[in-house]
Amino acid sequence: MGVIRAKKALGQNFLVDGNVIDNIIKAAHVEADENVLEVGPGRGALTALLSNKAAQVVAVEWDRDLVPHLREGVGSLETVEVVHGDILRVDLPGLLTPVRQGRWKVVANLPYNISSQVLFKFIENRPLFSELILMLQKEVGERLLAPPSTKEYGVLTVLCRLVFDIEKVFLVKPSSFRPIPKVDSIVLRFRVLPANRLDVGDENLFRIIVKASFSQRRKTLWNCLKSIDILSESGGLTQVFEQSGIDKGRRGETLSLQEFANLTNTVVQMRKDGAFNQ
Repeated sequence: MGVIRAKKALGQNFLVDGNVIDNIIKAAHVEADENVLEVGPGRGALTALLSNKAAQVVAVEWDRDLVPHLREGVGSLETVEVVHGDILRVDLPGLLTPVRQGRWKVVANLPYNISSQVLFKFIENRPLFSELILMLQKEVGERLLAPPSTKEYGVLTVLCRLVFDIEKVFLVKPSSFRPIPKVDSIVLRFRVLPANRLDVGDENLFRIIVKASFSQRRKTLWNCLKSIDILSESGGLTQVFEQSGIDKGRRGETLSLQEFANLTNTVVQMRKDGAFNQ
């Protein structure tokens, strides 16, 4: 493939540790009849091994300089399709469904500068997937695994916990990459739940409430949630707190997934009862 240099602007750090690569492949447990989406294949180290396991591999790469090398290499394999595109803009159903029916696994060493945005996209498109095996910056992984009332706990924690079972697979040291990053990495497994962990009544409203609750972490729920249009109506927010049994003086980071669900369901019921405009 020649000398391919990592681009800092794209958050590239190529995985070069053969043991780590093998462990990711083992963790993915790819069966012969399964489909795999790989995000950011880089120089194709994971892609080549995935192609030996899966029925079909679609590898999405944004770096236009890497794409021709990938197509000449792993892209020449019958089971691999290399796609030039930005994963944040790619129409995933439009890309994957015509290639092969059935749910897909995701295996990826995500660019750390867009990992949170990519996770939000996977949440939105979760019916496409059975499982995600993702390498992330350790700090991001700790946020996803964090309990309430910790500084790591946040929007991404809550939204992921609603739809995934998440478990730590293993840690990866900086020396496993070239160039060597300044942070440790972690591989996590995300199992897509067959249904949301809890009934939140209105998932879009749930996301709005969760994001607003963390929008100003040092402020109370009352001050954060009054910015939501439907809750700013006279007296409405007071009733929400009273009926949900949640103290308006708490901060968003102290609420469990169940409590966020309770808040949302309370608003949904109050809308049905005519307390808020639809």
